Amino acid sequence: MKPVKVGLLGLGTVGTGVVRIVEGNQEDLSSQVGSPILIERIAVKNTEKPRDIEVDPSKITDDPWAVIRDPEIDVIVEVMGGVAGTKEYILEALERGKHIVTANKDLMALHGSEILAKAQEKQCDVFYEASVAGGIPIIRTLIEGFSSDKIMKIMGIVNGTTNYILSKMSQEGASYLDALQEAQELGYAESDPTSDVEGLDAARKMAILGTLGFRTNVELSDVSVSGISGVSKEDMAFAKRLGYEMKLLGIAERQDEEFSISVQPTMIRTNHPIASVNGVFNAVYVYGEAVGETMFYGAGAGAMPTATSIVADLVAVIKNLKLGVNGLKQIVPYKQKKLKSDEDIYYKNFLLLHVDDKAGVLAKITQVFAEYDVSLDSVVQQANPNNPDAEIIIVTHNASRASMNKVLRHLEQLNVIHRIKSHYRVEG
Repeated sequence: MKPVKVGLLGLGTVGTGVVRIVEGNQEDLSSQVGSPILIERIAVKNTEKPRDIEVDPSKITDDPWAVIRDPEIDVIVEVMGGVAGTKEYILEALERGKHIVTANKDLMALHGSEILAKAQEKQCDVFYEASVAGGIPIIRTLIEGFSSDKIMKIMGIVNGTTNYILSKMSQEGASYLDALQEAQELGYAESDPTSDVEGLDAARKMAILGTLGFRTNVELSDVSVSGISGVSKEDMAFAKRLGYEMKLLGIAERQDEEFSISVQPTMIRTNHPIASVNGVFNAVYVYGEAVGETMFYGAGAGAMPTATSIVADLVAVIKNLKLGVNGLKQIVPYKQKKLKSDEDIYYKNFLLLHVDDKAGVLAKITQVFAEYDVSLDSVVQQANPNNPDAEIIIVTHNASRASMNKVLRHLEQLNVIHRIKSHYRVEG
């Protein structure tokens, strides 16, 4: 049996996991694909760096082009990250007829359509299961498991760092900064956590899921993004009192052929299954027109969960290679992109207002909501011993984003309102 030879770009945490799985499970993998799988060449930044795994030094190079241009290599596994240079490596590999497995969410979110078009032209596979939600097989599920259904909604916790922070704040009453510091100490958050806590990482993943779920080309700029850095202990306490958990949710919704995608801190009912997902775990809820509600849960990051998804993609590529069907399972977006306007995006809202503690204030505020046809589900006014202002908590019924924006602008102009302390989307 002729072995399938693999070129690996990157030998960091995830790359090391890929080598461990391929070499440690060689018998099982070979039985699945009908031939041995050999990691033939590995490109790294520093060939002299000590590593956690023993690798034949003759296989290691600091020149990615040497791996890309090796005629013996059948499949390129890319786990080096980055966008600009990596994109060129991938496109050149495809030009040479090599199949691609990647975990690079940034690359696929920004340049996925170009890469997939090149793959289709060259009849090559590009698989990227590990780019979203680590070890959860959500991409394969959207492509194959829901191939006969029409997906109407995808809602996900797709960033473990922010979920860990919010879980700490909810369960232990930690402040945002204390929870972030702990996440950094444990290695769950980078020293510069901006991409995670401001929702950018989740937005890239939701762009990928939206493209696959709605079969249209969702770009990163199509995703409305808000992060968790403004979430306070006070907000978490109010959420709990009202029967909600706070999660950073990516939400992609379709109605007819128009869709919207957002990433934002969201209050979700405690009885919703996604509300119980805590720590660094991820979950993706999918609502199909025919199947109804489904949810997928598991490790969203980490060396071995991510490597597991990568090797599963590698197995799929090799099976296609043996069957001669490479390049035939790509989901190239074919539907015209139709984004919802703010007038057509509806959801419930939570607001916490700091206001003058005197008669008539509540009437003035509720009149603003009535002026823009936003109906109210509940209104609570209370004194706070730590705040000389009165606090008003408002939960609306479903209201358009456009109407709520008008309400917020009007409220900011009322002299009886000192501060719009918090504003969050509400689900469930």
